[in-house]
Amino acid sequence: MKPPCAAVADRCRRLLAENLLAASAAGGIGAHLLLQLTSVPVWTREAPLALVVVLGGVPLTLRVGQKMWAGDFGSDLLAGVSIVAAAAMGQFLVAAIIVLMLSGGQGLERAASRRASSVLDALARRMPQVAHRRGPEGLTDIEVSQIAAGDELVVLPHELCPVDGAVLEGRGSMDEAYLTGEPYQIEKAPGSAVLSGAVNGARALVVRAGRRAADSRYAGIMRVMKDVENGRPQLRRLGDRLAAFYTPLALAIAGAAWAATGEPGRFLAVIVVATPCPLLIAIPVAVIGAVSLAASRGIIIKNPAILERIGRCRTVILDKTGTLTFGRPSLTEILPFEGADGTEALRLAASLERYSRHPLAGAVVTGAESRGLALEEASGVSEEPGHGLSGVVGGRDVRVIGRGAVAAAARAALPPPAPGLECVVLLDGAPAATLRFRDEARPESRPFLAHLTPKHGVDRVLIVSGDRESAVRDLARSVGVREIRAERSPEQKLEIVRVETAAAQTLFVGDGINDAPALAAANVGVAIGHDSDVSAQAAGAVIMTASIEKVDELIHIGERMRRIALQSAIGGMALSAVGMALAASGRLSPLEGAILQEIIDLAAVLNAVRAALPPRDLTDF
Repeated sequence: MKPPCAAVADRCRRLLAENLLAASAAGGIGAHLLLQLTSVPVWTREAPLALVVVLGGVPLTLRVGQKMWAGDFGSDLLAGVSIVAAAAMGQFLVAAIIVLMLSGGQGLERAASRRASSVLDALARRMPQVAHRRGPEGLTDIEVSQIAAGDELVVLPHELCPVDGAVLEGRGSMDEAYLTGEPYQIEKAPGSAVLSGAVNGARALVVRAGRRAADSRYAGIMRVMKDVENGRPQLRRLGDRLAAFYTPLALAIAGAAWAATGEPGRFLAVIVVATPCPLLIAIPVAVIGAVSLAASRGIIIKNPAILERIGRCRTVILDKTGTLTFGRPSLTEILPFEGADGTEALRLAASLERYSRHPLAGAVVTGAESRGLALEEASGVSEEPGHGLSGVVGGRDVRVIGRGAVAAAARAALPPPAPGLECVVLLDGAPAATLRFRDEARPESRPFLAHLTPKHGVDRVLIVSGDRESAVRDLARSVGVREIRAERSPEQKLEIVRVETAAAQTLFVGDGINDAPALAAANVGVAIGHDSDVSAQAAGAVIMTASIEKVDELIHIGERMRRIALQSAIGGMALSAVGMALAASGRLSPLEGAILQEIIDLAAVLNAVRAALPPRDLTDF
């Protein structure tokens, strides 16, 4: 680690490099003002300003020209026109102030974005840097970037797991709530899956890397956050829409003032005070601030465009399990097959389920422990989507699967379907018992759904689920939803979302695993829950805890961001319009207009920074 003085020096050098143009512009203007107090020739006094215009104004103007050539007449067009007009009229001080305005504004944007992106910095600091690879020569410390799929790694007690993979040796537990801070301890045994970023418990584990660290889940979160951070220039959609009428209006006023009076200085004064830095800077700062605020609340924004859209969604479609329910079902019935011992089936299943993250796993374990059953260690644990959970407990092959995965010959012996959830326990390949569960609705689900219409203007709410109709209808009654679509496959969910999206702006909330097509098709897709893979799923946002309250927080963050961005942009434009009127009437010189615009810029950016500051309350139900 660098000593404090070296770290401070590095920071100063970085800040100077980032703001070199602004510092140069300020220095040139300062030198010009000092020379004004001397008797040197006029050209000498103007030389620092000319240098600022050449070194700073020319590159800025060329970038604007390239955009114009490509047909992009965005919100920075007026800035380029201002620099060219000021230089052409010999108003080098005005041109230099415009360069300072733009470069200083970009520096303000970087500073505000750094302040807003503190969550990204915290994630980066937490990213594992070193891994312990086991080989023939023993343990070797390597950089995380050198890990390859198949490497055997030792994760020491209380260390961060560097990659996604599976346990080879050892038994222990890991805290997988690396982003939310909520306790979520999962037992680990040979065969158990591990996630990058999880905190190991008190026992060392040997893990086989399933993929490179760069492809891990934690790295995926980092990439999402960095993509948002680096994508600031593409976050100006709102600003460009406003500039579509603001830029022609400003040019028209400036041209009319020049034509009516014959004074080109009025044209310049109007253009200078109209330079739309609130559009260029304040809106991206507000967006980045909202992204940071969401991340601090356990919500990862993958597509910042959803922040603009989420407050305008008029149809809300929700998956069932883990979204409106706790996702923590309780065991209600044990139905043994003929000749089988239901209690023994539960004991063996619970011994295996300790190593699973499936929503039913906790219910099975709790059900066994509440009955005083002694659990055993498991080995060969395997859990693949669609194939259930399998392993060896006490020398017996144990498998926990769904009704649909039971062999056709044994399916006839299953008890009739009933409301709620269920799984089937197979011992040595033979059905032993059906376990039934009930997943209670979250107490906040009903008030959350009830408040969507009066508070957020939502017209329709639907529950779309792959569960049996009786279970979905039972839940819908308890949470006050009239429209349901039950027993739907991912493809059918996708078609439902497409139909609804064609009729109105749609918000879809799902678990992010089987709902990826529907998440991508909705205007706003939100994946919710611990098992949502940030790097792979198609959602615009990922809520890392299974909490419906977080959905409301996301809606409020989006609405608040849009409100603050509009305040900054339209407020800045309104103040600029007043300045344009004064400039067109001759009451404001180009120099005074440039100074006024700097003040407007500062006010707009400071207002935009509010989007990163947490309000007193982010829910209203």
